[in-house]
Amino acid sequence: MYRILAALTVALPLGLLPAAALAGETPAPEGAKVYIIQPKDGATVKSPVTVLFGLEGMGVAPAGVAKDKTGHHHLLIDTEMTGEALNEPIPSDDHHRHFGGGQTEATIDLPPGKHTLQLIMGDANHIPHTPPVMSDKVTITVE
Repeated sequence: MYRILAALTVALPLGLLPAAALAGETPAPEGAKVYIIQPKDGATVKSPVTVLFGLEGMGVAPAGVAKDKTGHHHLLIDTEMTGEALNEPIPSDDHHRHFGGGQTEATIDLPPGKHTLQLIMGDANHIPHTPPVMSDKVTITVE
């Protein structure tokens, strides 16, 4: 394994690997499920909002750690991921929050109004699993 890491350390900066070698598909464990424990769909809450993540059928590993049947959480806020976006690294911005440290909860500031929250698991490279392990959307109202 260390030889592979050493080879990648040299090859990546030199551009010696094709892009396809980096993308790869990480299979989702059969029956894996991610969900939002809190807040509940339809809840009225105050900001900051604490979001608790639930996960079944797979484990959590930090970003950059390629371990079988694991991934890390990403929180989609007022957005969704569909189509080709599911084959690419999840963006990192105000609508796509990364929890690459293996966190299982987050406290986020949201402005007043209606918001949607959805979790999606990413592999070691922030790419959704195949098939995607994605929660149902939760709609909340922030006072």
